[in-house]
Amino acid sequence: MVELSALRVFLIAAEERNFSKAAQRLHMSQSAISQNIQTLERTYKIDLFVRHGRTVELSEAGQTILPMVREVLLAARLLEDGLQEVNNQIGGELLIGCSTSAGKYILPTLLAEFRHDYPAVHPRVKIISRDSVVERLLSRLIPIGIASRHIEHRDIESVPLFDDRIILIVHPSHPWATYGRAFPSDLLDQPFITREDTSGTCETVMEGLKPQNITIDNFDVVMELGNTEAIEMAVERGVGIAFVSEMVAARGLALGRIKKVEMEGLDLRRRIYMARHIGFPFTRSQSLFWEFAKSQYEKLNNEIWNSLVNFDVTV
Repeated sequence: MVELSALRVFLIAAEERNFSKAAQRLHMSQSAISQNIQTLERTYKIDLFVRHGRTVELSEAGQTILPMVREVLLAARLLEDGLQEVNNQIGGELLIGCSTSAGKYILPTLLAEFRHDYPAVHPRVKIISRDSVVERLLSRLIPIGIASRHIEHRDIESVPLFDDRIILIVHPSHPWATYGRAFPSDLLDQPFITREDTSGTCETVMEGLKPQNITIDNFDVVMELGNTEAIEMAVERGVGIAFVSEMVAARGLALGRIKKVEMEGLDLRRRIYMARHIGFPFTRSQSLFWEFAKSQYEKLNNEIWNSLVNFDVTV
């Protein structure tokens, strides 16, 4: 009979399409991953993967059994959850897919508070793109996702998690740093650092600038980076100016490495959502975290903005 541990190795390898990455996730050696897969293949006389150097792809047989493996492992998790509940224990893995930089900053605080009440729960946050959050929720690869957009799909439930503010940051030696204010039209003459135009930050900025008839094509883009923290670092080094989440910028502002500039007539805010597949049966820990996070909306927003005010006062 096939062992659950072998099925889990297969599933993670299928998700990562790389045995080395699967080994990192499972805290195993790469050779152990290969041996588990080879044992399954020899036992049932099938090829589960097609090898391409360091990467692998699912074979036709692998694609066929993948949905069944997910169902088996989900049933095993629900069984374990039921056994723990009999003994009044709440534990297990809590996997969350997150696509926003702001989400990366708020989730540790939220999860730490949740684990205070449920220390046997082991959270794992996977940073992926917004499209990947939607795709993995629909494929039931993740039970909970965090994204900077309300996901419109009949099988997805989205609820507000917290509100994020996008601000303009500049180097402390920039002419705007002293006065702290500028007009949207002033942006056009500045070296600009941006995220890709499909990111939530970029979409929020462009939507806010639309009444000013300003588009991304009007900017002098000197650098496009796929990571908000990297953008903040580039501004610290005087490469250009940029719009980022105020939470991402908070540390740099507190240390005086960057300065915030208010845009006249421009208030850029976006709502961050938590989402789940309505047909995905939650374990007890997932259900408890979902309800806990929903209940924290007002508290999260008050704490976030109070902490950012304190940062500004320190500076």
